[in-house]
Amino acid sequence: MQGFTLIELMVVMLLVVLMFTVAGVSVSRSIEGAELRNTAREITAAMRHTRGQAVIQREQQVFSVDADKKTWQAAGREPKKLPEALDITLTTARSELTGNNAGGIRFYPDGASTGGRVVLSSDGREWHIVVSWLTGEIARERGSEQ
Repeated sequence: MQGFTLIELMVVMLLVVLMFTVAGVSVSRSIEGAELRNTAREITAAMRHTRGQAVIQREQQVFSVDADKKTWQAAGREPKKLPEALDITLTTARSELTGNNAGGIRFYPDGASTGGRVVLSSDGREWHIVVSWLTGEIARERGSEQ
């Protein structure tokens, strides 16, 4: 009877461990990607809510972001915290800045806005939420992936 040598068994075990490691990293990356995509959807919906409130109530409303605290807030709603793995950046009109890394995008009763961009990033991946200053239109775009 022939069997396997200890070296052959060790090689097989090493290959199994490597496969599980690669699979684990892949699953982890997929979860982070889904978290990033879902947060981008939530923020887009919150911006659309803020714009809708400005039109319905016929008064200016502000969507706020605080990058240091990793929070964002839609008009008339409680602030929401980003998941730990995500980062947020706001680009907006100078008049809308409330701190070094905080500010807002203002929506007007006619649907227009001050315009701006919110970038969500995690591990080299990005989603951009862009607000047109003229029309107030809100678009979500996939950014760079590394």
